[in-house]
Amino acid sequence: MKYIDEAKINNLLKDAARTAPAELDRILVKTRTLQRLTLAETAALLAVEEPERLKSIFAAAAYVKEHIYGSRIVLFAPLYISNICANCCAYCSFNAKNKMIERKALTVEEIKEQVQWLLQRGHKRILMVAGEAAPAGKTNIEYYVESIKAVYSVNVGPHRIKRVNINCAPLTVDEFKQLKAAGIGTFQIFQETYHEGTYRQVHTSGPKKDPDNRIDAVDRAFTAGIDDVGIGVLLGLYDYRFEILAMLMHIEHLEERFKVGPHTISVPRIEPAVGSDLSRNVPYKLTDDNFRKLVAVLRLAVPYTGIILTTRETAAMRDELFSLGVSQVSAESRTSPGGYTEGDEALVKDTQFILNDKRSLDEIIGSLISKKFIPSFCAACYRKARTGETFMNLAKPGTIKGKCSINALITLKEYLDDFASPEVKQAGYKLIEECSREFDEKTKAELAKFFAAVDRGTRDEYV
Repeated sequence: MKYIDEAKINNLLKDAARTAPAELDRILVKTRTLQRLTLAETAALLAVEEPERLKSIFAAAAYVKEHIYGSRIVLFAPLYISNICANCCAYCSFNAKNKMIERKALTVEEIKEQVQWLLQRGHKRILMVAGEAAPAGKTNIEYYVESIKAVYSVNVGPHRIKRVNINCAPLTVDEFKQLKAAGIGTFQIFQETYHEGTYRQVHTSGPKKDPDNRIDAVDRAFTAGIDDVGIGVLLGLYDYRFEILAMLMHIEHLEERFKVGPHTISVPRIEPAVGSDLSRNVPYKLTDDNFRKLVAVLRLAVPYTGIILTTRETAAMRDELFSLGVSQVSAESRTSPGGYTEGDEALVKDTQFILNDKRSLDEIIGSLISKKFIPSFCAACYRKARTGETFMNLAKPGTIKGKCSINALITLKEYLDDFASPEVKQAGYKLIEECSREFDEKTKAELAKFFAAVDRGTRDEYV
């Protein structure tokens, strides 16, 4: 597989098991300078099993998370527009040969209905997800662009979707340029596994069978001018330590060629999927303890990159990992086309996988507030051209934290005023007051002006 040196990774993992305590101490000291870790340093932390040393890793991850991202947690909703797929992936219910689900691609009007539902709940950010095959009579890129335009066209009073990210099939450079022109935020694609033998074993037919075409899709997106990309692995297909080092090796390639790595990294674990035996017999099942360690080490290895956690995880696990490095979460998810307007049936019918966190957006926001995290719907960086290398130059030293905190509080107040339950309103206003006290006088005055504008009915202002 391109850019991945499996022999080097395996040697690093062997050497990591012999890391001296003094070297581990040095690495942990380094993490508090907010510097990237090397592959060898990351491997050393991934090898740690001793409970007290793990506590030190978790403490370092909490420190880095707070200094770069503060207490904000960005919220989004996945919008599945299609489950039609050309690929046969052993872990996914959208597998082209799976006869146990009904196939559907949403029309423009059906997409608008889904978006209206989401807006009425308070959502502002969408990750559009599509099976890797277009409905009849259209190409993939035609369907994606049409769907993006449909999302942005919907409003509920003053509320619109601020940002559409997209997880879709690999495209050509010219097609990626069309995607960028349609106004996407982040292009997201997962390699699923960076271990080539495993990759070929679980992807048996369809365009996704070629691992190099998939990994090169990220390069093509950058070449087309999309400078915010999201990558990830599906944890459970192979040894998680190998996967993390290989993903970091991929990041090194991107930084060398494009001077910027991914905007986000996703860490989904395999969950049961209809029609998939592999999803119920996970080859490399990841324990909760190792999952916690993985997230913390990833936060230390690439401190300036967002970590996304989905509703595959339980509410308890998600709540716990906010402090260890997670900065973005999906909320109130449905993983089937049309699922938002179909009620509880959509939690199990024609889904890509089974969800574990079924809480409403309001419940998740209430939980975040109770733990002193600031729920955020901010999309300011994409309107202010703070993307790609510009964003990283702000994120690496932690400079972005101030702007993000202000925008998070503005978007939280908008949600509280327009959508929150009485209990969440009360707790949210109290949190806003507490957080506002921490700013200097100039920032307090600036924030007060924004809050006054929200009180007058203004929406979607930001710094």
